Amino acid sequence: MANSWKEWEKPVLDLEEGVAKLKDLASKETDESKRKALETRIKEFEQRITNFIEVRYSRLGPWEQVLLARAEPRPYTLDYINTIFTEFLELDGDRRFGQDHAIVAGPARFNETAVMVVGHQKGRNIQERGYRNFAMAKPEGYRKAIRMFEMAERFRMPVITFVDTPAADPGVESESRGISEAIAASMLKMFELTVPVISIVIGEGGSGGAIGIAIANRVYMQEHAVYSVIPPEGCAAILWRDPMKKAQAAAALQLTSDSALKLGLVEKVLHEPFGGAHRNPAEASDIVKEAIEKGLSELVPMTGEQLRVQRYERFRSLGHLLGE
Repeated sequence: MANSWKEWEKPVLDLEEGVAKLKDLASKETDESKRKALETRIKEFEQRITNFIEVRYSRLGPWEQVLLARAEPRPYTLDYINTIFTEFLELDGDRRFGQDHAIVAGPARFNETAVMVVGHQKGRNIQERGYRNFAMAKPEGYRKAIRMFEMAERFRMPVITFVDTPAADPGVESESRGISEAIAASMLKMFELTVPVISIVIGEGGSGGAIGIAIANRVYMQEHAVYSVIPPEGCAAILWRDPMKKAQAAAALQLTSDSALKLGLVEKVLHEPFGGAHRNPAEASDIVKEAIEKGLSELVPMTGEQLRVQRYERFRSLGHLLGE
């Protein structure tokens, strides 16, 4: 069983590496016949990659979906901010304790509309991961989000959030500074908002760390994202005292986008480009942008009280399938 995205997708990565080398050789080849022979081989390899991806992605299980959601090249919050929004101004600090780099937030423009953007931010190398604390926000991260929500309410700005975290920070420092209270306060503030709120699960939607910024009128989820009360490894460790049963736990948790849609946890599953969002970030951004545009067009005409009540009713109705 693969334990990482790179391990699971290694055959494709090896083929892509081979294609890159062949293209480099072809660009330097001066002999016309040899260059054409290399180009023929390149086309053959590219077709093999396409065929492999088609077969591989048609047989995805829940654990493979988890690996895709955690893929390092997958677009993160700042990637979407930079391609979908303009005039983004990141604001720091919670005005109580300090700055949390696991959550990025600030005002921006979506088309011509002023909006407030809040999202988890992961890192692609060890330095970035340490800086972002693996996108696991501490209390000050959620209190910073609350500050942004209050600002959005004051200036009548729709709120857009991007969810991508394995969980909230579980450390002793976070517990001592009230991580549970901070998440609960963030959820309460979002329930109170009288402006449109849209949340998109773009990778891992894990535990309270995710729901802390996902109390929205519309919750969308990318095709290969996951949304769960706990990561599969943690679930396996609790239920079977064996983290290696993570694939079994992933299946039991029903954490895929299809399951989330069926259970009513999300309004819409956002299709991803062929082979996943990480293979065509530009197309993935266009799809997310279109979903936000449609969501805002539905929500903006509603009154503040209608938005608040609709958001409350949406979450109050969840769980009706559990007794069936």
